[in-house]
Formats: sequence, C-alpha cells, structure tokens
Amino acid sequence: MKIGIDATCWWNQRGFGRFTRELLKAIFTSPDNHQYYLFVDQAPVPEMVRDNIHIIQVLQSKNLTEAATSTSSRSIKDMWMFRKAVKDSNIDLMFFPAVYSWFPTPFSVPVVVTFHDAIAEHYPELIFPDWKGKLFWDLKVLLARWHARRFLTVSHAAKEEITRYIGISANKIDVISEAPDPHFRPIVDTPLLQQARKNNGLKDDARLLLYVGGLAPHKNLLGMLKGLSIALQNRELDDIHLVLIGDLEGAGFHSHYEELCVAIKDDSLLQDRVHFTGYISDEDLVALYSDALAVVMPSFSEGFGLPAIEAMACNTPVLSSTSGSLPEVVGDAGLYFDPHQPTEIADAIERLSTDKDLQNELREKAKCRALTFTWDNAAKLALKYLDAVVHDHQK
Repeated sequence: MKIGIDATCWWNQRGFGRFTRELLKAIFTSPDNHQYYLFVDQAPVPEMVRDNIHIIQVLQSKNLTEAATSTSSRSIKDMWMFRKAVKDSNIDLMFFPAVYSWFPTPFSVPVVVTFHDAIAEHYPELIFPDWKGKLFWDLKVLLARWHARRFLTVSHAAKEEITRYIGISANKIDVISEAPDPHFRPIVDTPLLQQARKNNGLKDDARLLLYVGGLAPHKNLLGMLKGLSIALQNRELDDIHLVLIGDLEGAGFHSHYEELCVAIKDDSLLQDRVHFTGYISDEDLVALYSDALAVVMPSFSEGFGLPAIEAMACNTPVLSSTSGSLPEVVGDAGLYFDPHQPTEIADAIERLSTDKDLQNELREKAKCRALTFTWDNAAKLALKYLDAVVHDHQK
C-alpha cells in the first residue's frame, strides 16, 4: 500500500509536532510492506531517509510553522501546490497527523485526519487573539471534516469533545494514543541534574514544580499561580519553585506571558519563585523532569497531555486537573484538583510537598503507568485504521 503522509508538522515544537515525529518514526519501522510518501516543506531529516520512504518536498512561500497560526494563514497557491503533489504521486491514502496542517487533496484519494482535541471550538475566546484567526481555523476544520473518510484522535476524552463541539460522528473517530519518547527515562546522575539547573538559572537547593507547554489562556496558568501563592503561605514550602518550560510567544497561538508576568510581579510570595525558560533542549528537559518534585497540569482541557506521560516516564508524579483527557492518561500516578478552584491546586501542592511517603508511592505508580503507553502500539493501531480505510475504499 502507498500511504501519503503530511509531514510538515515534523518541525513544529508543540505537542502535535512531537506526536508527528514519534508516531511516524514508529510507523516507519513497523514490519509491513507499505511505501510511505512524505509531503514536506523543508529539507528532510535523517530519520526520513529509509528504503520504504519517498520524500516529496514542495516549495512554499512560507513554511507551515510560520503560516498556519492563529494570526496568519497559508496561501491558496501554497496549498494548491501540495494538492498537485498528492495528485501526481498516485498514492492509495492520505494521512494528516494533525488537522493543523490540513490542505485539500484530490477526492479520488481517501483521507484520514487527526484531531487532537476540540479546545479551539470549546474555548475559542481563550485560543484566538482576533476574529480573523478563528475564521480561518473554522473554515479549515469545516473543509477537513467534510473531506475526510475517517478521523483519528489521541484519547477517549478528546473523542467525546470532538463529537460534542465539532460535530463529527463518534463512529467515524478511532482512538490511538500518545507515548513518551524512549529518551524520557529517570536520570540519577547528579552532575547531569546540576548542569540542567545551571543551564536554566535554577537554584541547586530548590524543590521544583514543572509546567511544560504553551502559555495559552486555556492552560489555566493564572489559576496555577493563584494556587501556588496560597500553598506558599505554608513556611514548609519556602524552597518550592515553579519552572514554566515552553515558548513564551505562543508559537502562533495566544500567549498569556505578559499577564503571568504581571501576576508574579504583584505577588510577593511568587517573586523570585517562578522561572520562565522558553524552549529548552530535550536533554535538559529529561533531567528537569527527573529532578522535579512533580509536573503540574492545570489545564481547563487537554486532548492528551503529553508532558504528563513524559514526566511519568521519568518517575515523576503529576499534579493534575480533573478536566479533559488527563485522568485517562495519569491514572493513579497523580493528585487531582478542580482547575477552577485555586484552593484545590494549593492543597495538592502542599500535600505532595510535605509527604515523603506519598512522593515515593506516586513515583512508583508513575513508572508503572508510563510503561503502558508506547509509540509502537500507537503506530500499530494507526496502521490498522489506515488499512481499513483503504480496503473499504477499494470495495
């Protein structure tokens, strides 16, 4: 079977970029006889160079990571060039790992599109800085929904929200999952842990809470700061610091960076306790995950919550919102709170910070929970669903 794949999200630094990279790497090594046609807008990376992979590079006026954002849009000419490349490739199926990068393809080719969540539809006022971005997004989703034969998503919670807020029938959505990359594992080498702290300006004696991800309003970071401030009234938590890891500008999406800075400046308990790192290397990220007391996931909604599973693979527990997919992913490896209640966030921080036995218990549960998620399993399911679409099309 000749499977076309939109690989333009490979270079994206957000969660669906990592999803694209890790899922495709697992698909490429699956024991099958498929041929893969990767449609890209940049020079291929070494992982794409394999006997069963054909690279189709389509020159664009602006690459996807710059164009397909909440404040911009792809040109019709650029998308038409991709459509022509698909038409000329004679593939059996076209797969989009993210609706974010969808473009029109010939109707003769069955299409499968991945929707990671319905957050933009559920909380549009928290995602789009202006009406123009929402208009282009809504149009893209409408066309992708109309064009695709079937859809993939990454959790059962996401499937429910996609059905509710986007209107795609549940019987047309198949669930795979996400997983930690194998390099996310516990680091116990003290010099490596110390170097990661030094690289990011963190004190050697601070106990760290991590947040990893974008700074968009739906991530509820202002609520997390309120909860942390309440918790820090306990003098036993004087050494607790919060580290926010991720793009400060939003990578094309709405960012709450300025509002967060104001909240920190106005609260004496938070000053010098909250650190923004921007993007960091995966090496530093693994070390900081391993060194952290916990990772905090305070979102109002998540399609999957990849940082949670990455942290658990490093034996680090999660302080988690009860919303979206997070309970489905975290399981018994974390403490939960209502994201709308800062006092509950504070209670979770204080409880974990002051109970060594609980820390050890959750670390053990995190390690076991992370082992149940693998990219190989996700790839097997994805290929199973893609195969079914082609067989149904050929009937």
